[in-house]
Amino acid sequence: MQLRAYIHAIEEALGRKAIIELLPLQAGDIPDSFADVTEISRQAGYKPTTPVQAGVARFVDWYKRYYRE
Repeated sequence: MQLRAYIHAIEEALGRKAIIELLPLQAGDIPDSFADVTEISRQAGYKPTTPVQAGVARFVDWYKRYYRE
C-alpha cells in the first residue's frame, strides 16, 4: 500500500486535509521494502481482515477518546 493511501485514510478519519510537505529522503528513510509476511502468516495462522481505512478510523476514534480531543 502506498503512503498516500494511509494519509488519505487519516484525512478521512479526521475530517480534514493534511498539509503535505514533500522533502528529499531523510537519514534512516527506507526507499523500498521487500517485506513479505507470507511465511509468518502461514506459520502463525494469522491473516489480517481489517481494511486499512477501517483500522485507521478505529485508531483515530480511540486516540481522540483516550486523549479527550
